[in-house]
Amino acid sequence: MVGRFNVRPGDGVTEWLVWDNAMNGHRGSGLSQAEANEVAADLELQYDVHGARDAANVRRVSPPVPVDAFQRAGVLDAWVLESGRWLGRVRQPDGRIAWIDQDDLRATPRSAQAPSQQEEAS
Repeated sequence: MVGRFNVRPGDGVTEWLVWDNAMNGHRGSGLSQAEANEVAADLELQYDVHGARDAANVRRVSPPVPVDAFQRAGVLDAWVLESGRWLGRVRQPDGRIAWIDQDDLRATPRSAQAPSQQEEAS
């Protein structure tokens, strides 16, 4: 379940926390919004709704590559296999993280394909 971790306002005006929807508790607090988004995005790569994510279901893209969806999406830096579909972790220009289905991403010039497509092309 991508979306297990959400960024929520914390105790202070400028403090944010990372909420774990599966555990119904927070995983980090006292963070800036950018730090909280980063922590949540990294936790999504590590855990699914059942616990630790199988390492075979995560593929990091190094270096991250620009991608488009329906409009300019951002930079793809990882893939996660969810329910038989690859979802790309895309860092948007404003710092937010989006999880976009493999079929909704278009490679910009010299960009990466979904892992299953890379393996088929080999």
